[in-house]
Amino acid sequence: MAKKPVVRMKHVPQRTCVGCREVLSKRQLVRIVRTAEGVRVDPTGKLAGRGAYLHDKRSCWARGLKGSLAHALKTDLTNDDRVRLEEFMNSLPEAETEG
Repeated sequence: MAKKPVVRMKHVPQRTCVGCREVLSKRQLVRIVRTAEGVRVDPTGKLAGRGAYLHDKRSCWARGLKGSLAHALKTDLTNDDRVRLEEFMNSLPEAETEG
């Protein structure tokens, strides 16, 4: 008897948003990385350093900046880091209201 061909599914890395705790594919989230120069947004997702992930929603960023982001990165956010991240957060679109 002939064997059935095995169809392999491609592995999709999963990450958790530190703002709302929702698990999504890595590509759907924004990576924030702790480097020697401070905390930065990592658009490529490949910078060296400890990383954490957030949705591209202001609500998740606001929740993350209250403390869960610093906890995930195992560091304290300096004023410069906070200003840089808030500037990025303010460039994000407002949350859509469902009605």
